[in-house]
Amino acid sequence: MAKEKGLTPQSQDFSEWYLEVIQKAELADYGPVRGTIVVRPYGYALWENIQKELDRMFKETGHQNAYFPLFIPMSFLKKEAEHVEGFSPELAVVTHAGGEELEEPLAVRPTSETVIGYMWSKWIKSWRDLPQLLNQWGNVVRWELRTRPFLRTSEFLWQEGHTAHATREEAEEEVRRMLGVYARLAREYAAIPVLEGLKTEKEKFAGAVYTTTIEAMMKDGKALQAGTSHYLGENFARAFDIKFQDKDLQVKYVHTTSWGLSWRFIGAIIMTHGDDRGLVLPPRLAPIQVVVVPIYREESREKVLEAAHGLKARLLQAGVRVYLDDRDQYTPGYKFHEWELKGVPFRVELGPKDLEAGEAVLASRFGEKERVALEALPGLLPSRLDAFHEELYRRALAFREAHTRKVDTYEEFKEAVQEGFALAFHCGDRACERLIQEETTATTRCVPFEAELEEGVCVRCGRPSAYGKRVVFAKAY
Repeated sequence: MAKEKGLTPQSQDFSEWYLEVIQKAELADYGPVRGTIVVRPYGYALWENIQKELDRMFKETGHQNAYFPLFIPMSFLKKEAEHVEGFSPELAVVTHAGGEELEEPLAVRPTSETVIGYMWSKWIKSWRDLPQLLNQWGNVVRWELRTRPFLRTSEFLWQEGHTAHATREEAEEEVRRMLGVYARLAREYAAIPVLEGLKTEKEKFAGAVYTTTIEAMMKDGKALQAGTSHYLGENFARAFDIKFQDKDLQVKYVHTTSWGLSWRFIGAIIMTHGDDRGLVLPPRLAPIQVVVVPIYREESREKVLEAAHGLKARLLQAGVRVYLDDRDQYTPGYKFHEWELKGVPFRVELGPKDLEAGEAVLASRFGEKERVALEALPGLLPSRLDAFHEELYRRALAFREAHTRKVDTYEEFKEAVQEGFALAFHCGDRACERLIQEETTATTRCVPFEAELEEGVCVRCGRPSAYGKRVVFAKAY
């Protein structure tokens, strides 16, 4: 049935389903340069809604938006050794401009810690200049070898937050606060259950003291890192000489953080909720929450369209994002299929017989249909959209729980990571972690903050656990 509608079933080839649904639902298309994509209006509207909610939460927590240059001197990146080593393979570098070779090559922004550090060294002189709470909406370039729309592209859109603080305690509090903002976006807006936790040393951000993350499970059992928040300590402050005179008149280095969430969050929404009929969009982020499809013949066209326009106006007043599909060139059946593919949470079907009865048919993207009084729809739909969100979250959480296993042997581990998350003890040794990845293609996703304290031995080598709790392992995007 799914292939008749133009989509490969998820059970047959999840990766192919993902690529098809992005194009057929008109979220994005491939750009002319390898590894780039063109985000189409429907996909960009979804990104704008993510942006809107995040931007509001950033400002509520005291952050201000700023913008820094796209081009960064290579000497800046070399100032923090671990940082440049981590990003060197992905850098796009400009060596010529204006018909001449540049005196110093310029990196196309892979991330902005260095250029912001340079500016802070000019701006921060006293404890009175702290904290600095900045966010930047923009694009970055990381030259990926294996690309996939929204998940890994050579250029992508994101936000990157950067803050500077007088003390480690303040900076670490900021790291957890902003990770909490990402977790709230995932749970309360995208209906995605996420695990909050600490990355291992092997998996942390290049240049960070430590990295925290939110990890989500996709419908094929793989993990997706959906947002990260890093404590950078004094690493970049020392590299860029960002000092301030404290209240005690001592000159000190600032403590910095950075945190980011990109349009891979769109990929998380697609792969957490989508089904064989297409997208299933969380209503609080969906570009269209309700589509009204009028059904008529020529003699009833005017009357039905008038009622449909009236309903649209009342739904807009009720705060619902509604679209009236009054295109004459397509049949109602075609429209039903299109809006199911695009993941719209609810469809309202309105025909002449419905009008006579003062009713409409309300169809959920979950497949349920009911007859509802026309006058009741504006009051009813906001609560139905909330219920849709809760059901979407419940289904995703149930799926994650059904595909998460505690394991104590390496054989159990190998089986578990074929289907989902394996919760296992680990020694913390980078070499052991690397061998697990080579042998199973699974990686450590995080050491969950909420996990119970337990002692045990490493699932692979048998040495004592380094974390005092189980670590989440999974195959990942």
